[in-house]
Amino acid sequence: MEKNLRQQKTNILKIALFGPESTGKTTLAKQLAAHYKTQWVPEFARDYLQKKWEESKQTCVLEDLMPIAYGQVALENEKLATAKDFLFCDTNLMLTKVFSEIYYDFCDPLLNEAAVEHEYDLYFLTDIDVPWEKDDLRDDPVKRDTFFSVFKQTLVDKNIPFITISGNKETRLEKAIHCVEGLAKAKKLELSSADFVQIYEHGISLDSIQKQLNIFQKGIAKSKLISPATIGNGILSLSEVEFQEKATFFDDKKKNLKLQKFVPASGAASRMFKFLSVFLEDFNSKKETINAYINRKKDTELPMFIVAMEKFPFFDAVNKKLHEIYPDFENLKRDTKNYYFIKILLSSDYFDFANKPKAVLPFHLYDDHLANPIEEHLNECVYYASANQVSNLHFTVSEAHQNQFEEAIAAVKSEIEAASKIKMEISYSYQNRGTDSVTVDKENNFVRNKNGALIFRPGGHGALIENLNKLDADVIFVKNIDNVIQGDVEVIALYKKALAGILLELQQQIFSYLHRIENNKITENDIADILLFLKEKLNIEITTYFYKFTFDNKINVIKEILDRPIRVCGMVKNEGEPGGGPFWVQNEEGKMSLQIVETSQVDLANKRQQSILVSATHFNPVDLVCGIKNYKKQKFDLTQFVDHTTGFIVEKSVEGRTVKSYELPGLWNGAMANWLTVFAAVPLTTFNPVKTVNDLLKPAHQPH
Repeated sequence: MEKNLRQQKTNILKIALFGPESTGKTTLAKQLAAHYKTQWVPEFARDYLQKKWEESKQTCVLEDLMPIAYGQVALENEKLATAKDFLFCDTNLMLTKVFSEIYYDFCDPLLNEAAVEHEYDLYFLTDIDVPWEKDDLRDDPVKRDTFFSVFKQTLVDKNIPFITISGNKETRLEKAIHCVEGLAKAKKLELSSADFVQIYEHGISLDSIQKQLNIFQKGIAKSKLISPATIGNGILSLSEVEFQEKATFFDDKKKNLKLQKFVPASGAASRMFKFLSVFLEDFNSKKETINAYINRKKDTELPMFIVAMEKFPFFDAVNKKLHEIYPDFENLKRDTKNYYFIKILLSSDYFDFANKPKAVLPFHLYDDHLANPIEEHLNECVYYASANQVSNLHFTVSEAHQNQFEEAIAAVKSEIEAASKIKMEISYSYQNRGTDSVTVDKENNFVRNKNGALIFRPGGHGALIENLNKLDADVIFVKNIDNVIQGDVEVIALYKKALAGILLELQQQIFSYLHRIENNKITENDIADILLFLKEKLNIEITTYFYKFTFDNKINVIKEILDRPIRVCGMVKNEGEPGGGPFWVQNEEGKMSLQIVETSQVDLANKRQQSILVSATHFNPVDLVCGIKNYKKQKFDLTQFVDHTTGFIVEKSVEGRTVKSYELPGLWNGAMANWLTVFAAVPLTTFNPVKTVNDLLKPAHQPH
């Protein structure tokens, strides 16, 4: 045998199976080789030591390890010569090195050097969750736990990319094939093995990465606005009597329905306090006054905050803490007092408001307590999202914040249930990390952190269509976490129930048509009625081509149009708030529909498009009521109704350079683009978001 520990150079992807004995390495190597019709490298030590046992009944000793190492390398190089695309190695020198150190507390320097130098594109660490199989050469099964930890720590210490393979034979093979396919795609994208493992552990598919790169290179087409949706032209207007009638209709029907309220609430309050954070970073009390800072920065938010400080619901608590920390606080200069107030408010040692979720911050001051958005949402929920003495409320949260939500809910839930005589069911979900985006620079090269790892950014609230898709309810109310008011919950409830009433009336007619279609009870004369319904109630115009179709094709077209999830969206008058609004939009196929469009989706360089944008009369307050089940009471797969061409490329400046990431089509924008859509005007009182802390000074958030 040639005493050579050098690996042959190759473009073949080599996968090393790594783990203690009797953990399924050989089985998996054979399975993978058979699947890919390529070679696998057996464990040389197996035949070498079996022969030794049969000849002398002796087991492995230290002196056997170098012959085993030479034999293993020779066998790997031999199999490599006839491998196709992949080579699966049942063992390698790193495994031999670990065994040498475990059993003999020594490793030959030649073996150690070669083991470290040998390269594999990926390691599969085989778990100990398979039955121990005894044979002549295997040691004690009790030690597998300890050995597995040593093997894993070896890979970690040497920064070797690996993926743990667990489960039965079928599960292991399925996972391994998925990883091998992903690794091959990663290499084509010029990503390293470490990159692939990072992407895999993040839960993002390589196909998604490829799509994101394509989007960065090609850009995203802007929405084509045809006209604003206005009262009588896409926006339904109701009188107060009609609102009450719709709400009553909903109340009459809800006993047969499961209702749910869906509240996106996963973000921290950092943007809410951004101008205060900037102040703390940039202000130097030794060089300027706060007034000089305000003038220098042209800051309009800070003076408003300072002047109205005592009106904030958290003022008393912060003021009390300041007097505890600084006993002579009252004798300090006004600038110093204001600076300390802001510092304590944001300090991680004290209130830390900018790093907490908005949901748990004090928004409203009542006579006997402070209320946060969670409490206000619970109070609202029992008013309009309850049926049969049960109210269901679902929050999308950050996993790191869930405990804070649970504590805040526990503090008020029992009291609200007792007062309302309604049982509240609270549930949570997290935004799927697999919907995150890679970050690239202006040349579309991957951006990395100081450790060389890829940087991911959340895919935006459009990712929450997956969370919404997992809910099981007949009617779902969608409302943002910060859109609450102090008191007047009955007023808010009226308009929410009215929107739900509109939804149920539409569903009633739509489901009737679909049942009749299914039972072949639609005639040619009925089609005219359906087309009128589509036009007058759903703002859907049928093209002239429709009238040339056969009767059966007409029915198919109508069924395809009607058999969709439905959303009824409240719209408020536009008073200059930033954000999306209702528009008539034409897609790439020339089809017109009602959509909620964000400013960033519009080509502002096009004067015609800009003119349409600024002429909008209404604004989107994210006040939605959704029907996510079909006429057979089956849930729609909401991911099938997304317009994937309507995502966003987000640019940010990081350390002086421009970086880009991709955000999915927004939850109430492209993610619902292919739903049946109705816009209804609702009073401005229903829209009271808290985007900055100063919004808490508005009348809707102040004591009445």
